[in-house]
Amino acid sequence: MDSLAGFLEPLIGASVDLPVELMERYPELRAARFRRGGLPPRAGGWVLGQRTVAAITLWHTVFLAPEEPLDPALLLHELRHVHQFEAGASFPLAYLWESVRRGYHRNRFEADARAYAAARLRADDEGPRRGDA
Repeated sequence: MDSLAGFLEPLIGASVDLPVELMERYPELRAARFRRGGLPPRAGGWVLGQRTVAAITLWHTVFLAPEEPLDPALLLHELRHVHQFEAGASFPLAYLWESVRRGYHRNRFEADARAYAAARLRADDEGPRRGDA
């Protein structure tokens, strides 16, 4: 089995367990699987004319670039893409069409993911911390 994992890792990356502190702070991240490396971040980068992208989501799996830090803003952004995939089978085609029409940065799904992550981080910054009186 290890030889199969070694063979597949360049294609699908390696499984990543997020740190306990991060999962306690953002428990909603449990809805996604995380992998590091593999072909998906490279392919996303090629589409954008880059070597790689920081992350790319395919259904319930977030593929992180090999050296990308585990930044809550990025992870929450990608979690929103998991939600978008869950909303309907046509999401991948709608996302591609939106990217062709408006470009990556003005893509409404990207705007939604940025807004989701920002709102969640704001809520975390404004809310009470565990142990606060």
